[in-house]
Amino acid sequence: MSVDSDVTTLSAALDDYPHTLPLKRGEVTSPRIAFAFSDIRPANRFFKPMVRELKFDVSEMAIATFVQAKAYGKPLVLLPATVMGRFQHGTILRRVAHPLTPADLPGKRVGVRSYSQTTAVWVRGILQNDYGVDVDRVHWVTFEDGHVAEYREPAGVERIGADKNLLKMLREGELDAAIYGADLPNDPTLTSLIPDPEAAALKWYAQHRVVPINHMVVVQQKLADVNPAAMKEIYRLLVQAKRAAGLPRAGEIDFLPFGFTACRPALQTIINYALQQSLIPRKIDVEELFDASTLHFEN
Repeated sequence: MSVDSDVTTLSAALDDYPHTLPLKRGEVTSPRIAFAFSDIRPANRFFKPMVRELKFDVSEMAIATFVQAKAYGKPLVLLPATVMGRFQHGTILRRVAHPLTPADLPGKRVGVRSYSQTTAVWVRGILQNDYGVDVDRVHWVTFEDGHVAEYREPAGVERIGADKNLLKMLREGELDAAIYGADLPNDPTLTSLIPDPEAAALKWYAQHRVVPINHMVVVQQKLADVNPAAMKEIYRLLVQAKRAAGLPRAGEIDFLPFGFTACRPALQTIINYALQQSLIPRKIDVEELFDASTLHFEN
């Protein structure tokens, strides 16, 4: 953070999306706040340095990572501003030639980049709570550690060597299924483990009224402490950038909820899932994710 006259420049890490580009291109501006954007890509590459090193003043962050960060006492504060959200039912894949249903998963080998990856937390939560799957009986295979240094994967999770590849292992039958994030492969030999995932996701949404949030925006606690007015201005800029992108479109589900009230259902759900899956050492309340300068922000 630097202050030049009346303008505070903040180091920031946001990936390129239709709703962040108006801000990054300077189409949405502030007389009080400016951003020095990192060129690190993709987004998951700046979560770890933000959690472990407090590398940026403002950062996009996977919400499961942030929930863990708060549970382990990291000095970060959430803004009720969603950067990425999507339905998760179609993110767990199997081979077309290997019929498999959610009920078949116990005892099977399922790969995922990291056990605490946000998409995996959502998928395991949905499988456990909506399909009755005992996720502790699934043989989980991971490729890297989580972003929060204090966290350890559950006993029985298998860590694969760096020479292995998730997609190759799935294609060749070393894995029975695999969970993907934004890098969902377009491969005709693979299909969704959950049948008709779009219809299943819409049914899930109708039942739960929850948008599965992947990434939100966080700030360093010290910035919120010394400059609470900046929190309001950062949030205003994010809201304006989303509006400049024309989102949400009329009649569509808003996968980018803004404001405490709109975000609360997803935050409560991901906390519940994180607790069920032993990703956090204690129960936390949604309000703990925020502070006095961000808790009451609404859209």
